[in-house]
Amino acid sequence: MVSLFPRRPAAPSESGVLARAKTLLDVRAAERDDLDEIHRYWRGRQPHPFRPVGSPPDVTRLAKMSRINIIDIAISAVSQTLYVDGYRQERADDDAPGWEIWQANRMDAEQSGIHDAALVYGSSYVTVLPGDPRPAIRGYSPRFMTVLYGDDPDWPVMGLAAEPNGSRWLYRLIDDQHVHFIEGDAEGGGLTFIESREHAEGVTPIVRYRNRIDLDGDNLGEVEPLYEIQDQIDHTTFNLKVAEHFGAFKQRAVIGWTASSEDELLKASAQRIWSFEDDDVKFHEFNETDLAGYLAARESEIRYASVTSQVPPHYLLGQLANLSAEALVAAESSLMRKSRQRQKSFGESHEQTLALAGRVSGLDATEGAQVRWADPESRAFAATVDALTKLHTMGVPIELLLERIPGFTQQDVETAKSLLASGDSLDVLADLLRQQAGGFEDEDTGEAA
Repeated sequence: MVSLFPRRPAAPSESGVLARAKTLLDVRAAERDDLDEIHRYWRGRQPHPFRPVGSPPDVTRLAKMSRINIIDIAISAVSQTLYVDGYRQERADDDAPGWEIWQANRMDAEQSGIHDAALVYGSSYVTVLPGDPRPAIRGYSPRFMTVLYGDDPDWPVMGLAAEPNGSRWLYRLIDDQHVHFIEGDAEGGGLTFIESREHAEGVTPIVRYRNRIDLDGDNLGEVEPLYEIQDQIDHTTFNLKVAEHFGAFKQRAVIGWTASSEDELLKASAQRIWSFEDDDVKFHEFNETDLAGYLAARESEIRYASVTSQVPPHYLLGQLANLSAEALVAAESSLMRKSRQRQKSFGESHEQTLALAGRVSGLDATEGAQVRWADPESRAFAATVDALTKLHTMGVPIELLLERIPGFTQQDVETAKSLLASGDSLDVLADLLRQQAGGFEDEDTGEAA
């Protein structure tokens, strides 16, 4: 690993700082259109694939409401399986001291935003800067953080964070020794140097989180591969809505007669029996449009999106009927494989973040410290209780089993460990499991079972 405390070069001049910022702003401008398009698709504001320019207002409205955003569901399905709930040294039973920094920065909640951005755009970033009393950890989307890497893939040469500040923008240029504050407009024009603050961490304190490790250098997120199928779903939905709006009911045509006013036309339309004295007047009736083909086509496209994104079909279609716990696990196996792959990548970045924060705080953290991920799989609670109880009877330490109880946080585990000192470990474990399940009363005795 690169030393955190190499030689300390002199701070660059104001003109040098502005020149570096301009370089990164040019990179940001080149990336912005692509990132903004990804953001629109993620938020369900993607343009209609065949926008009906010049169409009647009701058709334009149908086009607007025909956007069915499956991309956000695909992102959330993976993101909701990624939750760090501990940080351990090698062969240690308790969390490493760096975990206190994590908690102080409210990373239990903030980690979701970091994971989401990496999944959506292909990468996200975290800065670790001096704070009071602990280092400050903050996540960034690549829409607001531009980073330049050199020979070292772990630590960038410099990065530029952008943040709206009223009518102006505040830019923070971060290098291996300083944070330089600059003010400018949204386009990066009219730059004004404000000040430089030394962080003295020896590396540029920006950690990159990558959705997939790509040796070709591409940062591919989960959104771009779904562009085409998302457009197909939107287009099919638009066709469905047009058919539903204009053709899903019987229509009648009268040849040889024209209403003299709108009121007369409405009156005739409401009549059950029409009569005309003119023998040349002809009537025609058109059957309603069958919508089954449109619905089947959309379902087929959504199923294809499920295959492409590795998200179970019932997540996107909402169809779940009488599935056993084992069948549900099998249906979600592809998503679980994807989740574990992301855990490996994001986990390394979290460990890099915590190691840097710990060393800045003077904490002794070894290279082998690892984050602990909450179990993402769906399991029958009764089956889990039975399995843990059997493992304990086989001699597995109760302290290890506590961490496997579904829904238990690290705080729950610590509380349980303290309770174990005052009673039989198996009885305490059974009580904890019953509490976690919510408990129930026996119908005959009325007592908790």
